[in-house]
Amino acid sequence: MGKLKLPHTIKMVITDFDGVITDNCVYIKDDFTMTRKLNFKDIMAFSILKKNGYKIGIISGEGNAAIEILAKKFAVDEVHQNIRIKIDVLKNIIEKYNLSKEEFLYIGDDINDIECLNYAKYKITVPHSTEKVKSVEGIQITENVAGDGAFREVADCLIG
Repeated sequence: MGKLKLPHTIKMVITDFDGVITDNCVYIKDDFTMTRKLNFKDIMAFSILKKNGYKIGIISGEGNAAIEILAKKFAVDEVHQNIRIKIDVLKNIIEKYNLSKEEFLYIGDDINDIECLNYAKYKITVPHSTEKVKSVEGIQITENVAGDGAFREVADCLIG
């Protein structure tokens, strides 16, 4: 099992998408549409979390079809796309579900996640996140990289 240390009090996992669930790459096709690659280990993490009673939230700075597909397939509780200032959305989610700081964690990888990471008691990032994110006080870093099992590592830690 990974090195993450998370309490059994967590009820909700709230995450960024690109750079956490994906490998942070955008693939541009000949018709100028963009696609992303997802890893089945991370996709399975959605199923594992839901089957074990966890709520899931996605707060993404971008919008994409991959989020819509996962949200529908796994009944993701909160989906917020094209969000530039994420902290307000995070606080609304916490209030909506009446969660204490002991009951949620936030996963992010870039500067637009820093406010949310600072707000959360339990905060996680990936090895290739920005240095500013890695320097957030109390942050934990997954062993697996984004888009290749990092989200699954969090799920496995919670249900472990």
